[in-house]
Amino acid sequence: MRTATLGPAQRAESLAAMAERELDVLVVGAGVVGAGVALDAVTRGLSTGLVEARDWASGTSSRSSKLIHGGLRYLEMLDFALVREALKERGLLLERLAPHLVKPVPFLYPLQHKGWERLYAGSGVALYDAMSMARGHGRGLPTHRHLGRRRALRVAPALKKDALVGALQYYDAQMDDARFVATLVRTAASYGAKAANCARVTGFLREGERVVGARVEDVEAGGEYEIRARQIVNATGVWTDDTQAMVGERGQFHVRASKGIHLVVPRDRISSSSGLILRTEKSVLFVIPWGRHWIIGTTDTDWDLDKTHPAASSADIDYLLEHVNSVLAVPLSRDDVEGVYAGLRPLLAGESDATSKLSREHTVAHPAPGLVVVAGGKYTTYRVMAKDAVDEAVRGLDQRVADCVTEDVPLMGAEGYRALWNARARIAARTGLHVVRVEHLLNRFGAMAEEVLDLVVADPSLGEPLQFADDYLRAEIVYAASHEGARHLDDALTRRTRISIETFDRGTRSALEAAELMAPVLGWDKSHIAREVEHYQKRVEAERESQRQPDDLTADAARLGAPDIVPL
Repeated sequence: MRTATLGPAQRAESLAAMAERELDVLVVGAGVVGAGVALDAVTRGLSTGLVEARDWASGTSSRSSKLIHGGLRYLEMLDFALVREALKERGLLLERLAPHLVKPVPFLYPLQHKGWERLYAGSGVALYDAMSMARGHGRGLPTHRHLGRRRALRVAPALKKDALVGALQYYDAQMDDARFVATLVRTAASYGAKAANCARVTGFLREGERVVGARVEDVEAGGEYEIRARQIVNATGVWTDDTQAMVGERGQFHVRASKGIHLVVPRDRISSSSGLILRTEKSVLFVIPWGRHWIIGTTDTDWDLDKTHPAASSADIDYLLEHVNSVLAVPLSRDDVEGVYAGLRPLLAGESDATSKLSREHTVAHPAPGLVVVAGGKYTTYRVMAKDAVDEAVRGLDQRVADCVTEDVPLMGAEGYRALWNARARIAARTGLHVVRVEHLLNRFGAMAEEVLDLVVADPSLGEPLQFADDYLRAEIVYAASHEGARHLDDALTRRTRISIETFDRGTRSALEAAELMAPVLGWDKSHIAREVEHYQKRVEAERESQRQPDDLTADAARLGAPDIVPL
């Protein structure tokens, strides 16, 4: 397998190649599901294209809780099939498909009632572990353990003593969701898929009843392409209904958007060696370890406003702070919040809310000849969703097609990762970087860290950290533009890195340095650099303003005060 590079030249080549001859499969939408569909299709031997209106994972797939989990709470709903499926996928990702990106994470569940609660919750967690082990994919994680109050407080000294009578500790897994999707896209491209971001579908081509292609606008360079395909897969998440409307076909289901927001606070604000999972009156609240930070989330509220930039309101932030502070000995305040992000879950709804409950399960449909729709689901089961979508598309192809093989296709960077991890001290000595820096790169790029290190060898200044975001090397910004498809400053600071939520200034002080690093790769002159920086700063200010607003309507209006750098 060759290493795929998603730089400016490759993007232009991919658009031209997709328009040149009919594809077997064209995937619309490059979130985790769309990227997964592209990888599934191309590894079955199908000629495959992938187009995305904005950036890889720029919607829901970069704004999740960043967990790969079986869904412990779905056991309580007796949804054993969903939990079993998700636990299998969790194991595959940890052990085989993406060990460089998916890591174990411990969670402490405080118990507030003696006797019955430990029996009830303990039985659920024991079943969770047993289901994982029974699938043969649970060996990578420790099993749960019961803790008394004293031991629980040693694990999490931040908790109020009267907030628990004991605790359960269990393990799940986490990843950087946007990085995972970018790696999925590159893996698909390495097997021959053609991929282009900033390429928006404006309509579909039809011959009679059949959908035979799509009109795709290059929103950066201008121009429109007609891309013909024997099957098109609509994998646009919360935009599913909008995309379907272009075809003029009545959907067999609808997708409702549910907003979830997360806060990011520095690691030293909560003294704990484990993540926390807390019950609320509506759902559960996670406090998730995230490098030198914690992620706190999430909310779950209806959203019918702007889907591109969902906004967190002051009420959302207060809700999370109130619930996490109910168990913390030293409460958090607004001043402790480094970053805030909001995302939209695509939930399935039937023709009538009275007859169909919203679901986290996924559905695949074939609403018109040549068009497949996949929607719903959860991040952890993206590979199963992709398989089901491609299986449905294959039914419309008049040829014999191989079965899905993605269960055995590691993502780029997985092969050789463990060997390089074992050699990290030697790599540090060879490159002059601290071993912690090498570990950071290996856990973000896997074996592809060698490509980042090659940039440092060629230009040692790229081995220095960004001045105001020293968790990241300057080389990572260059690599984002040259290899990972970052087209704008926002892509690099928000998705290729997480500077926009991991610094109190939200990345504004790093913006100029990062833009100057991207400029030679993307051909920006000084005026273009200034425009990128100005847009980023306006975006941050609009987000800050939205987070001061009392409700969704005013928050949405404030967030829309900053236009996209490429109007959509």
